[in-house]
Amino acid sequence: MGVTFLRAQALDRLASSETFDVLIIGGGITGVGCALDAASRGLKVALVERDDFSSGTSSKSSKLVHGGLRYLQQKEFRLVYEALAERQNLLYTAPHVVRILPFLLPVFKGKDNLFNKRIARIVGTSMWMYDFTGGARIGKLHKKVSAAEAKRHVPTLRVDRIAYGYLYYDARADDSRLVITIARTAAEHGATLANYTNVVALRKDGAKCIGATVEADGKRFDINARTVVNATGVWSDDVRALDEGKHPSSIRPAKGMHITVPWSKVRNDIAAVVPVPKDKRSVFVVPWGDDGSGTPQFTYIGTTDTDYNGDVDDPQCTPEDIEYCLRAINFSCDVNLTEADVLGTWAGLRPLVKQATSGRTADLSRRHSIRRSASGVVTVNGGKLTTYRRMAADAINDACDQLEIKTKSVTKRLQLNGAVGWDTTGQGEHLQSRFGSNANAIAALIANDPTLSEPLIPGLPYLKAEAIYAVRDEMAYTLDDVLSRRTRARLLARDASAAGADEIAALIGTELGWSAEHIAAAAARYRASIEHERASANLPETALDANLGA
Repeated sequence: MGVTFLRAQALDRLASSETFDVLIIGGGITGVGCALDAASRGLKVALVERDDFSSGTSSKSSKLVHGGLRYLQQKEFRLVYEALAERQNLLYTAPHVVRILPFLLPVFKGKDNLFNKRIARIVGTSMWMYDFTGGARIGKLHKKVSAAEAKRHVPTLRVDRIAYGYLYYDARADDSRLVITIARTAAEHGATLANYTNVVALRKDGAKCIGATVEADGKRFDINARTVVNATGVWSDDVRALDEGKHPSSIRPAKGMHITVPWSKVRNDIAAVVPVPKDKRSVFVVPWGDDGSGTPQFTYIGTTDTDYNGDVDDPQCTPEDIEYCLRAINFSCDVNLTEADVLGTWAGLRPLVKQATSGRTADLSRRHSIRRSASGVVTVNGGKLTTYRRMAADAINDACDQLEIKTKSVTKRLQLNGAVGWDTTGQGEHLQSRFGSNANAIAALIANDPTLSEPLIPGLPYLKAEAIYAVRDEMAYTLDDVLSRRTRARLLARDASAAGADEIAALIGTELGWSAEHIAAAAARYRASIEHERASANLPETALDANLGA
């Protein structure tokens, strides 16, 4: 629709005297989903994000679009049904970002057997329930496979432990890529979005909330809005405190972390679900990355699910977290992975809603909740990446009730930015799967400057052109925006991304008008954050080339 996605223009509009129908606070998956839902209904929409889009939980998920097989065991049938329906919607609305992914669920035997006969029967029943609840929408039913077939998919599985397995289907997505895709789609429908714009106060007219005071680039200004939606995840109680005058303490953060290891050590051609010894949970083992040969470069393992009482702005992987994931993979596979094999880590916080009687965070419901304060602020919380659209529709329904506007969500079949024509761009699998039809814009950058076809970081699939595109067209504003979220270099190869910090800061700094001092400082800050991440987990530095070898 010709609408640009530029931060400077967005800030100008936000600072004007215009009154928006809806102001959304939070630029994660739920916030941008709310922006798209409201804008596509014809509402005037503003969205502000304190940091970068998806910089919180929405960039640190398991990167799966799924129903959640384990939730069936918790009798969360409605949640699984909703999630599987939303998975099917996303396969249509974002086929360039969301792809079908086969999963192997191995069943083990022997003295260390974690799946005894009773549990094995339960697993088999759960497979059928998953199909009937909505898994079959993908067009394939699960099937039981022999130990030999299971090992064809994961050759490193312990031959002395595998009895048989189940093959079923879900989907995957780069979570940050999905968020920026939704944000750009919202902008195409007229929404005004800005990152690095912090809410410092909520404005009131009597008892009614009528907008917010925000700070961006050292300047403060007011945003006028008829309704406000709080979609800030684990920070939602902080926003509620601005509105209600006291901190409600309604959120129980649960930490989930993942590690990245060389694919050559595991060699799984599909995802797998493996048990964690001495725990009741399992973890995902997912192949990721493509060097152009069709072979994945990396495998990531996770997630944990533990109570978190630390700084919500800085969740980190600990040595115990690393040991947890290594214990799971080393039990199921004959790999003997160690801390020296960990190329990347990430940790995020799930904004789980507190319950009167709750044990482990793993047992808390992932269903979302919507509440409206006395001043009219709508807070949406809980939920899953997969169900973001449903959460957004419910939140905007509440906002429309306040506005006395009778309208329905239209996002169920609304294709996202880059979806139309994505499979006919001819720009290669890597760019198509990240940008869809926008891959043509990357190709145009390279045609104008062939040096942009060079790798952003040697050994990773990202191109220099992608960093330029991130700054020009995707509102990337910092070095970390480019390396952690617009690309996933930090998650795949922590230390290699730090080694390239100076060169990449210079590349994007030219676009952003940075001085030489700013470029040097940006690179130094990024390296310091990498050192902090590595030290928190007590991990050694890793050389990408050495670790990717078979």
